[in-house]
Amino acid sequence: MKDPLHEFAADLAYVCTRLPLFPERPLYWTVIANPKAGGFTIGSRWREHQRALKEYCKELTSWPVRPVPAGPSRTAQEADTGDGSLGALGLVPTTEAKHACRIVNALLDEAAAVIAASQDRQETPPFFLILTAGGDGTSLEALTSLFYGPPQVVQHMAIVRLPMGTGNDGAEAPTMAATLAHLVNARERVFERAVTMYLSSSKGPFVAFNILSVGLDAFVTHMTNKMKGHLPGDSYKFWVDVATLFYECWYPVRPMRIEVLPDRIGVPPQGSAAAKGLSADGEVPTVLEGLFFLAALGVSGGRTYGGGIPILPDERNFLAIEQMGLLKKLKLKGLFTTGQHGNRPEAHFFTTEGVRIYYNAPILAQMDGESVLLEPGDFPITLELSPPRIPVLTA
Repeated sequence: MKDPLHEFAADLAYVCTRLPLFPERPLYWTVIANPKAGGFTIGSRWREHQRALKEYCKELTSWPVRPVPAGPSRTAQEADTGDGSLGALGLVPTTEAKHACRIVNALLDEAAAVIAASQDRQETPPFFLILTAGGDGTSLEALTSLFYGPPQVVQHMAIVRLPMGTGNDGAEAPTMAATLAHLVNARERVFERAVTMYLSSSKGPFVAFNILSVGLDAFVTHMTNKMKGHLPGDSYKFWVDVATLFYECWYPVRPMRIEVLPDRIGVPPQGSAAAKGLSADGEVPTVLEGLFFLAALGVSGGRTYGGGIPILPDERNFLAIEQMGLLKKLKLKGLFTTGQHGNRPEAHFFTTEGVRIYYNAPILAQMDGESVLLEPGDFPITLELSPPRIPVLTA
């Protein structure tokens, strides 16, 4: 019987050898896989992913092999501490926290050397493709290393996030079939932005590639991570229910001031003039003051977290939610978890490049599923969109 991880690596390697992406350039791929992620360990999800991969491998048999060679990166081959079979297929299993960071850092070093040698020989430089096969944590580590990588090297790379985790809010698509379709039909590399958080203390900076938020949802993330392995299945929605009832027992809500960064304010989406926070002439106010139990800035609008919760359901990329009484929270929780809160008076939506938040109490922040405790001395904090830095593929 074939080992599932080797079979997974072999199928992805076959797909990579048929990719029409940059056919005139050598292609080196690296698969960073977390074997403990839900996409591998939950039987129904694994079978779905395996079926999608097999179908694409069958479809690609009629596609031509790349005219310029493609193969696994040297980084993947050298990272194999076993018999070399996984490395020969370009897959590196992660074994501990920050392992994905180290893999990408090693790949950046390899790419820098190979690209420099190609340029010295006046040859077309190769292209380096990273496939992450894990949850949002694996993606966050890989993306963070790319974010801080040398731009002259990163421009010769791209990352594709396979939905192999439990939540997969940062993946290219929610299913393996849709993600593979994205991969095999890609022809160009473009750059995406990130959300950065700068503190007034020496901590950080912190970076997220989907949503960066403070408040109740960060508490849910923190408790989900803390209890991972102790509660069966996906406990995120369980902690949403707990937080709705008891969040203030841990973190009482205090007055917050939110400033939309000046001269960077975008325009609201068409037809949303009645939404909370917009004046008659469509201008977005620059200051909010009051009690807010959640503030979230996304790389763009139309973003989800917590395994598909559409917290930013339309084009607007920032949301602050006012504190409510318990009965009202219970009544409206379903609206917020299904994306039907766009015009609620408690929900303040904006399209913006960034915000500055003032607060004088401990509160949790989360970056794509990783949490950090903020203390009064960390404030004010600034959340803002970065310049485009993350290389991704597009058709």
